[in-house]
Amino acid sequence: MAEGFLKTFDPSMEVYSGGTFPEARINPRAVQVMQEKGIDISGGKPSSVDEFIHEAFDYVITVCDNAKETCPIFTGKVGELLHIGFEDPAEAQGSEEEILTKFREIRDLIEQDFLIFYTKNIKES
Repeated sequence: MAEGFLKTFDPSMEVYSGGTFPEARINPRAVQVMQEKGIDISGGKPSSVDEFIHEAFDYVITVCDNAKETCPIFTGKVGELLHIGFEDPAEAQGSEEEILTKFREIRDLIEQDFLIFYTKNIKES
């Protein structure tokens, strides 16, 4: 979801997303709640963070609370390593509506926090 928001803030930005334990496909609930914001992430494919550890990045940002502890060391040049953490909505339990509510809550927090990040670090530079 963070990748989707960053790409809408500035389509010219190169944004990559990788997970420490990526699923085989994007969570359909994430696709659904992002579509509610007019952002289509359905074409994305989960990647492993290991694919990117030798690359150079201005920012490497961990987003899931467990990723902060399990993220590998990047050997490429990294300008800044940040953690903007959120609960993993995929771990939500309850009825379908309760789970979707959690996805929407996390989606909205991601949008808010990444807009702040983008405004302070990218847009102004």
